[in-house]
Amino acid sequence: MLKTTVKVSNLNNLSDARYCAGMGVELLGFSMDELDFEKYKEMRGWLAGIQVVGETDSSDVSKIIELTENFQPDYLQVSAWENLAEIQRIGLPIILKVDFATANLPALFQTTKGVVEYFLLENSEVSEEIDEATQSQIDAWSFQYPILLGFGVKEANVNDLLEQTQLKGFALKGNDEIRPGFGNFDELMNILETIETDD
Repeated sequence: MLKTTVKVSNLNNLSDARYCAGMGVELLGFSMDELDFEKYKEMRGWLAGIQVVGETDSSDVSKIIELTENFQPDYLQVSAWENLAEIQRIGLPIILKVDFATANLPALFQTTKGVVEYFLLENSEVSEEIDEATQSQIDAWSFQYPILLGFGVKEANVNDLLEQTQLKGFALKGNDEIRPGFGNFDELMNILETIETDD
């Protein structure tokens, strides 16, 4: 069990996916834009008791509908907030990926909050550390909106972020396999083990 909701995105191999599921990660994300569908089907067949997130950066609603019909995810992650009304008709809970660096977030949060299950906050101008001002801003937003933090999360600060903000959870990323069965996901593993509970 983990202390909070965790989404791991961009999973492309069974080793990472099964490890995350075993650790209690609730939301496993797969890129519908990039992942081979047959490989996805094979991975999904091994996974039980988790929520699959279909991820796409497409802004073409017909393309998003087609991907969703093929991949049959439990959640849909998009970055095309302009088309949310149409995307909402697909009928899945929506995770909206937003950019801390470039988006007008107060307006975006306000206009889309009723439509979105979670906001996944990323940062295209990411630095390795979250400074005090950024953390304070994230805390203020997370008090009002359901935010998964997707940048600046480290083994060293993950518990502090959990205790000092109202975040709904974290969005972490999977890595490519070095060879079948062997991935380099030390950082991901360390973060998950840091927020593991004994319950």
